[in-house]
Amino acid sequence: MPALKAFIVEDSPVILENLIATLEELAEVEVVGTVGDEAGAVRWLKQSPAGADLLIVDVFLRSGSGLGVLAAARELGTAGELVVLTNYATDEMRRRCLSLGAARVFDKSHELDDLITHCAQLAQGRPAGGASTASLAS
Repeated sequence: MPALKAFIVEDSPVILENLIATLEELAEVEVVGTVGDEAGAVRWLKQSPAGADLLIVDVFLRSGSGLGVLAAARELGTAGELVVLTNYATDEMRRRCLSLGAARVFDKSHELDDLITHCAQLAQGRPAGGASTASLAS
């Protein structure tokens, strides 16, 4: 089975390096590109609308915002699943991300293993539901 193709929007070089290594080793994910700002992510989305099965987006970026990336992806009809990986995974931020088309929101501090599991399940072609969205307050 071919690897799940992922594009990552993350501005921290340390987090990015560790995330790529972990995803490629543990979740059958091939990272096809990375960028650290909203403008670069939107440019990539416009040039490669079907270029990835999964987009992993941080909320706070070097310039711009992951929320802008999510909005652009929705507007462009991006085919890949959108997930958010952030240090700011409050209930309100989760709601905002989900309303902009994110399938899941993961907290960098506490839900990194959940992200890896989610990616592994996607790579194996299984539904990848879970608690990150179900735990939102109404």
